[in-house]
Amino acid sequence: MIKHTLFLILVFKIFSVQAQGNLSIKGFIKDRLKGESIENAEVTLEGENAVVNTDEFGGFILNFSSRGEYILRISASDFSIKRVPVLLEDKNIDLGDVLLQRDITIEKSINLVTITDDELLDDEVNSNALALLQSTKDIFLNRAAFDFGQAFFRVRGYDSQYGEVHLNGLPMNKMYDGRPQWNNWGGLNDVIRNQQYTNGLSASDFTFGGILGNTNIDLRPSGLRPGTRLSSSISNRTYSGRLMATYNSGLSNEKFAFILSASRRWAKQGYIEGTLYDSYAIYGSAEYLLNDKSTLSATAIVASNRRGRSSAITEEVFEIQGNRYNPYWGVQDDKIRNSRERHIREPLFLLNYQYESKNLQIKAGLAYQTGIYKRSRLGYFNAPNPDPTYYRYLPSFYLNSPIGANFESAIQAEEGFLDHPQLDWENIYKANTSIGQNGEAAYVFYDDTTKDDQLTARLTSNIEINSHLQLDLGATYRKLNSKNYAQIKDLLGAEYHKDIDVFSETLNDVSSDVNKIEGDIFNYNYNLSGNETDMFTQLSANYNKVKSFISGRYTMVDYQREGMFKNERFTDDSLGKSQQVSFSNWAVKTGASYTITGRHWVSVNAAYINKAPTLQNVFINPRENNSVVPNIQSERITSVDANYYLRMPKLTGRLTGFFTRFQNLTDVNFFFVDSGVGSDFVQEVLTDLDKLHLGTELGLEYQLSSAVKLSLVASVAKHVYASNPFVTINFDTAGANEDLIDISGAKFLGQSAVKDYKLAQGPQKAIAVGIEYRDPKYWWVSASANYLANNYANISTITRTQSFLIDPETQLPFLDATDENVEKLLKQKPLDNFYLLNIVGGKSWLKKGKYISVFASVNNVFDTSFRTGGYEQSRNGNYGQLKQDNLSGSLSFAPKYWYGFGRSYFLNFAFSF
Repeated sequence: MIKHTLFLILVFKIFSVQAQGNLSIKGFIKDRLKGESIENAEVTLEGENAVVNTDEFGGFILNFSSRGEYILRISASDFSIKRVPVLLEDKNIDLGDVLLQRDITIEKSINLVTITDDELLDDEVNSNALALLQSTKDIFLNRAAFDFGQAFFRVRGYDSQYGEVHLNGLPMNKMYDGRPQWNNWGGLNDVIRNQQYTNGLSASDFTFGGILGNTNIDLRPSGLRPGTRLSSSISNRTYSGRLMATYNSGLSNEKFAFILSASRRWAKQGYIEGTLYDSYAIYGSAEYLLNDKSTLSATAIVASNRRGRSSAITEEVFEIQGNRYNPYWGVQDDKIRNSRERHIREPLFLLNYQYESKNLQIKAGLAYQTGIYKRSRLGYFNAPNPDPTYYRYLPSFYLNSPIGANFESAIQAEEGFLDHPQLDWENIYKANTSIGQNGEAAYVFYDDTTKDDQLTARLTSNIEINSHLQLDLGATYRKLNSKNYAQIKDLLGAEYHKDIDVFSETLNDVSSDVNKIEGDIFNYNYNLSGNETDMFTQLSANYNKVKSFISGRYTMVDYQREGMFKNERFTDDSLGKSQQVSFSNWAVKTGASYTITGRHWVSVNAAYINKAPTLQNVFINPRENNSVVPNIQSERITSVDANYYLRMPKLTGRLTGFFTRFQNLTDVNFFFVDSGVGSDFVQEVLTDLDKLHLGTELGLEYQLSSAVKLSLVASVAKHVYASNPFVTINFDTAGANEDLIDISGAKFLGQSAVKDYKLAQGPQKAIAVGIEYRDPKYWWVSASANYLANNYANISTITRTQSFLIDPETQLPFLDATDENVEKLLKQKPLDNFYLLNIVGGKSWLKKGKYISVFASVNNVFDTSFRTGGYEQSRNGNYGQLKQDNLSGSLSFAPKYWYGFGRSYFLNFAFSF
């Protein structure tokens, strides 16, 4: 009886505290310069969930029930955040007029996508997610985006497929690889500024989300400042010039608004030699307010991006040619011509409806995207490899000769490489037009082409059950049809190309004419289709000092391939539809935060996620056949993070610890290998692959004075392989003259001993110290000193299997392949640690209601040479061959590396009215 009485008293006390009369803070938010009211500014108590927005007069009333010392946080688009210390007692607070100062550093965030895009040297390494962080004010994530990004740093070591990007609430991550394609809206910086970002495993009211976080870009005109903005930029990074113009009508009669925006970017070549840049983007959006609760909007985006690609290079090539060298280009008719261009043009159309009342919000949207993605390349057929960095053309080939080093030939090779370092287009044309070819092409310039059509439909609802509980619901359906083929772009002087595989002398398509001309589809031709249905629900609770949420998701995915060619190497498994590969998965995440005081709070989040593999890792060799990875599994992700937040009047910060384990991953790779079981061009399939990511993040900011701010940011992490995955190689068995590895077309190699090897996920240690000065006369400058370390190249998994120890001549183990010798040969070496100094600054003027601003940044001030990443080549797939290649110290098949930009600059002028 006593226990029941005490329990009832405790419950009564809890609800008495919660039932205390809510008090309020009120005030008016105004522009310091113009004195105008600021509508839709966000006002919140740091550490609390309550958020209000100012009305059309800039007024707000924020109710509170907590007591103690808090920081009132006021933010508005294009204005600096204002943090006001308040003491919450048993009385109302009237702040009167609160003046916000225009953010003179706004150009920095506007140009972030531009800056980070500069660092993405090639699609193959475009897996970081730094552009996700454009809108965040978190000092750690801000540094990760602006400073660490140039070294290919990845937040928590995650691939960008684990962070979701939405436009007007509609998901934009590609079904093929799970990554957002930023080029689809590249150059439209003015209209993608209104972003809502959720970090890591935190709750999001518009999606279940990824473990990296989620960004929703609100493209509606009503969410952006009305007026006109013109800007011009110059740079020496990926492009040399940019022009951009944007006009937002603002709401006319509070009913209708529209935005038009366009940009143009160009360069004959960027920082890396031969990397042309040719891009434009056009954007239009119209919004109609049906009534005071409902809006309807339509948006169209057409962005075209054509750029010359660059290649990873070995240290040998770097020592001879430097970090700007790119073997993909040559001069033709006195013009630079790149053999590896990338061209993306995928128009996007959005239709959105939004209903919002006091306790209910409903969002519905449709998106349709179509277009083309081309990657050009130079193919050669029974002809010398045209690549000037081909291993037989370099000094190391002669130094590593099995019959002994030939120093004279090595010197001649180096001199020849110095004299002729680029593609020789003239010789390629001569070869194609020679009498011996009889019109047949020895070299073909062609495009690997993808034509996607995707339809997306989404519905979300946010229901405020009461002052403590909110329920979020959502459902998404996506349908993809993807055509994939190679298309001849230029026969380079020849009359036709014979569409035959030169290794096996078999037809790529037995049902069509073997001779192909310009514009014809050849080599491969297939379609991929995908369907995805995603449903999520989330319940959030807010009870004074404790806030919590629990969220669940159920997803159904199916994939299918349809071959359009009957390949002679796979006559029974190339033409027609494959089996349908289906996955059904569930996921759950939860989290809670506790407010110790108004200036200190902690949170913990956890997730258990089952996720279908991306489409690119389902089919073993989709260009040639319908084969699916045997016993393919869904990925399993277990993730936890714990956070401590500090919000003092002058000192703010966050300390985070995270742990994530990826299990049952599948990975498919393509390469030529001389392995212990034979030599061939293979498709390597890794299954049961696990990865472990754990570490800490720290971000601190200290307001030394009204003008000077100091910052300290650090990330110390460990990203490693957490299992020994199984390895199977696949190959074709056609061609009577081939020595087959296995007549079945596949060879199981067992496990690859990669556990505890470091992952190639960017620097695993990153530290930055920064200082920023903001002058009352509206100019500012900041500098950051950055230290990046513990970065590794991607390892070859086939060389860590038992097949590596087998002599291909005798099929017996190499006698000297002892554990000690093998470990020495395969030891993983970190890339060099390095320091970078970056400086940014700007100045703005207000003249008769018009804003003029200048923004400038200089990265890598001291012109440091550094490697951002790379990979081991798998060609030397047996111990004897790799040992021989190491004898001279200059490997013919050494790891290849990407090199970061040296000293680079970006300068932007903007005019707004």
